[in-house]
Amino acid sequence: MIKLIAVFFAFGATMCTLTIVLLLVPGTALDSLWHLNPDAHLAFQSFGKASVLLMLVVGAGCVFAAIGLWQSAFWGIRLALIILSLNIMGDLFNALVRHDYRALIGLPIGGAMIFYLARYRKADSSS
Repeated sequence: MIKLIAVFFAFGATMCTLTIVLLLVPGTALDSLWHLNPDAHLAFQSFGKASVLLMLVVGAGCVFAAIGLWQSAFWGIRLALIILSLNIMGDLFNALVRHDYRALIGLPIGGAMIFYLARYRKADSSS
């Protein structure tokens, strides 16, 4: 199961990379991908160049979490817990303040991953 969560974080890093490419190279055929989430496109545009920096930070966090989770490392699990907790706070903010109730779908998913990771115990390899 922990490997699946690592893949989830790797996918997140991939999406951050795609977002950075879309932000840095506008006007390509890939721009049609913004139709999947036009609100995100507007938000990133309002941040300007800072949006690229934000995506770099988020993407790097996802890469490190994916690596740490793949290795079942304590630091990777802790990093994943931090990222998931921040994501849940963002989802709550979007639902309560921006009235974007679609964000609520992230609560049970993120909550389930947090619950699993918080209880995860690495199998003893010496047995």
